[in-house]
Amino acid sequence: MINKEIRVIADAMMEKKGENVVSLDLRKTGTAISDYFIVCNADSTTNVNAIADNIEDRMIEKCGRKVLRSQGKENSFWIILDYGDIVVHVFQTPYREFYRLEMLWSDAERTDFQENQ
Repeated sequence: MINKEIRVIADAMMEKKGENVVSLDLRKTGTAISDYFIVCNADSTTNVNAIADNIEDRMIEKCGRKVLRSQGKENSFWIILDYGDIVVHVFQTPYREFYRLEMLWSDAERTDFQENQ
């Protein structure tokens, strides 16, 4: 079962045309800095930034949560939004392909999101 906040983040990503939206449940890995990672990519820095902004807006609006820390907005190649128990990664497509974050956490339970899911 996907928690409400993961669903809100995934929906916010897809609202702004985030692609390949995936959440990783890291709770059972024992080595992660958070409970969940949620990852997506987009083809332009403008789109990456719009996705990150939409996530922040939707999390405040629907969950009453503000981001604790963020990095990457200065260049929008890879924006990280840290909510403590959830860390959001919004990549420009070539950077996601290069870093292959999901492969580093391949033992985590994975959920792929689709529009209208």
